[in-house]
Amino acid sequence: MSCLLNTPHIAVVGAGIAGLSCAAQLENLGMRVSVFDKSRGTGGRMSTRRGDDWQADHGAQYFTARHPLFMAELERWQRAGVAGLWQTTVAVLGEGSPHRRDNTPSRYVGIPRMSSPARWLANELGMTTSARVTELSRHEHRWQLRFDETTPAHEALEKTRYDAVVLAIPSAQAASLTQAHCNRMTALCEASDMLPCWAAMLSFSTPVPLPFDAAFVNAGPLRWIARDNSKPGRPDSETWVLHASTSWSGQHLEDSTDAVMDALTQAFTALGGPAPVSVTAHRWRYSEPVSSPQPEVCAWDAALKLGLCGDWLNGGRVEGAWLSGHALARNIASME
Repeated sequence: MSCLLNTPHIAVVGAGIAGLSCAAQLENLGMRVSVFDKSRGTGGRMSTRRGDDWQADHGAQYFTARHPLFMAELERWQRAGVAGLWQTTVAVLGEGSPHRRDNTPSRYVGIPRMSSPARWLANELGMTTSARVTELSRHEHRWQLRFDETTPAHEALEKTRYDAVVLAIPSAQAASLTQAHCNRMTALCEASDMLPCWAAMLSFSTPVPLPFDAAFVNAGPLRWIARDNSKPGRPDSETWVLHASTSWSGQHLEDSTDAVMDALTQAFTALGGPAPVSVTAHRWRYSEPVSSPQPEVCAWDAALKLGLCGDWLNGGRVEGAWLSGHALARNIASME
């Protein structure tokens, strides 16, 4: 019991891939970790929507691996059966020859859905979902979290004190929690705006007769389209994901879901796709960072024992998010 009492207890706010990477590394280093997320599940934008007879990765579409540390993590995911290679060639439409091929390095996806690696990481962690953190308070060099009143058992959760706090959430959300404690971190967050993205998920009764399974679109409201069921481990039902461009999404951020579904479906049919059987949509208010990667892939205040990590600090990709969380965990491990 004395050993447990002397073990640093870290609160990680945000169960996207950055927060889960940080939390998993901290536990590997022998610390106690409690992870909180406002959503009902884990994964952040490594997310999958499911219907009665279909599923679709409506957030991150795939990821690449270039850094040795993340390549090693990807190998772990593959051995666990929660990730694999998406063997597809991506077309490029608009602004030049149609169906030009994109030569990006190998693309990987979660199996059987994009959220699977996050779920696998979360299985080994202390998770509390549907828990929206609204405020941080600091007493006698330790932290307490305040929660939205709709959070189950929030009064009990608010009694726990933590030796350090990690904010693995979009920059705007992090700024609202740091502003009472750290001007430097708040300024970093406020200088790192994130762009929105509308996503639509279309289901069909028969295969869509397009000569590719995925494409970048360089004209009109769409930026990306993909046949979700072409990814490994997916059900056979024909489902396509459409991502609007960030500029179009910003202009139509507050449009109704119906209006967005109509506009994106029309853009898809203009590319040669048929009318879908059903459509649903999701608005990602914080989709990708505006600015280039920061000089540091994470932020850590050793005096306050407060840290930031996320894809917005490191290029806006799955790999960048994982590396950001991993780097922050190493900083926390050296705290006194």
